[in-house]
Amino acid sequence: MKSIITLFIIFFSAFLYSQAKNDSISLVYPWKMNGKAVFLLNQSSFSNWTSGGQSSVSGTIKGNYNLNYYDNGWAWDTKINIAFGLNKISGSDFLKKTDDRIEINSVVGKKFNNDLIGKWSYSSFINFQTQLAKGYRFSKDSNGNSIRTEKSRFFSPATTQLGIGLYWKKDQNLWVNVAPMTGKLILVNRFFTENLNENQSYFGVKKNGNSRFELGASVRSFYKTEIYENVTLENRLSLYSDYLDKPKNIDFDYTLNISMQVNKFISTNLIFQFVYDDNEIQRLQIREVLGIGLNIDLQFISGYKKAL
Repeated sequence: MKSIITLFIIFFSAFLYSQAKNDSISLVYPWKMNGKAVFLLNQSSFSNWTSGGQSSVSGTIKGNYNLNYYDNGWAWDTKINIAFGLNKISGSDFLKKTDDRIEINSVVGKKFNNDLIGKWSYSSFINFQTQLAKGYRFSKDSNGNSIRTEKSRFFSPATTQLGIGLYWKKDQNLWVNVAPMTGKLILVNRFFTENLNENQSYFGVKKNGNSRFELGASVRSFYKTEIYENVTLENRLSLYSDYLDKPKNIDFDYTLNISMQVNKFISTNLIFQFVYDDNEIQRLQIREVLGIGLNIDLQFISGYKKAL
């Protein structure tokens, strides 16, 4: 994991440096590119604290970048999200992840010729998700010693969805994509499937396998609004049903991000994520993160003119 962390920090630093170097680049319509990097830090310390408590420190690096193209009825929206976070608790033998994901979403749409339909387009989308470092399940052995069992790693799993359908977009802050024909490919490392029993699976992949293909329907949506001055609410929802296997068991991924901008560089973020995937565990997965963030604006490319 240390090597992955080091590579990630080098990559992230190089990325920021390259953006700064490209400050003079000016692109005009139909392209628009912008992004943001955030460093979240949480820390607590106790010394002779009678009510108890454990010292801990955690940090998360998050980056997102948007690439948008609009011209002659065509719209191409791509969003790249990368996040990695670690937590160290006093007395714990291991570092533990608080966040770890690589996600790329890209939607291409072509508006209908009929003006009465307005904001609807034909569309095609691709979504890719994986993680940076190994993931573990933590427990104790028979002697009470802390142990960890590897449950995932980079590209295991790696999930790609590709679908065609309809795209409704009011503006950058509100859109819905419906894809009744969506292919889904799950790739895993055989390290996790070679010792499975015949009735077991790893992210839906059977014994000695390394991939699973699904065909289903997908709905993806995004909504962002400012609920108070400098307080932004961002919602992301993804639904998927597999036609070929238990179509009634709908997978979903909902993320709520509340961000309060203190000043140009400081913000606070509260994130709730709810995930259900029938191939992973048949229970609701919940993640909550609260932290103070240092913002770095990656919007160095200017000269964009709004499409008419």
